[in-house]
Amino acid sequence: MRLDQFISTSTELSRKDAKRAIGGGRVCVDGAPCKSANKKILDSNTVTLDGEVCTLPEERYLMMNKPVGVVSATRDSDHPTALDLLPPAIARNLHIAGRLDADTTGLLLLTTDGQWSHRITSPRVNCPKTYRVTLSAPLDESAIRELEHGVVLKNDVIPTKPAQVNVLEDRLIELTISEGRYHQVKRMMAAVGNNVKALHRDRIGRITLDPALGPGDYRELTTDEIGL
Repeated sequence: MRLDQFISTSTELSRKDAKRAIGGGRVCVDGAPCKSANKKILDSNTVTLDGEVCTLPEERYLMMNKPVGVVSATRDSDHPTALDLLPPAIARNLHIAGRLDADTTGLLLLTTDGQWSHRITSPRVNCPKTYRVTLSAPLDESAIRELEHGVVLKNDVIPTKPAQVNVLEDRLIELTISEGRYHQVKRMMAAVGNNVKALHRDRIGRITLDPALGPGDYRELTTDEIGL
């Protein structure tokens, strides 16, 4: 990564302050002063700030039970964000892997590990995601078959990939999809003549939302969960 990113990630300095420290000659790479903020730092390099060795923190992996009304963003001027629910020291450098709409609740994954996040969100990976969907009307058999074969969404040309549908109650289903199109679950239900009244994500890959987590609560992922 770039030197300014390395400094801001391994210290309390912002990216802007890191650049100032570098420009002020306070940073050395392998013992030599370096004033180039865009210098690429390798694992073999030793970086110091004011003579103190800088080390990157370990990657962090969290699950959160996102409540309604909270947006999946790092900052938002109009709504509370998922990161606002975390202590600043924990929220630092986290990003969200697999967003949820403000009115959708449930499993949200947050991490500092970009490669791990990519494994979850990349369209090539087909990571399954399971939702509990409350509907305005019961699904009939023909609608279920359509969802399980793939439906064409409004303003799209390519049908969705086959979904798994499990009817839990009269107007409550469990839906598993392996894509992440814009408002996909809501648009899928609209495509079969139904409407979503409430949406809750229970699972991403092998990671299931911890039932002990109330709305807004979070915990670290286990080693097995990180393995996804």
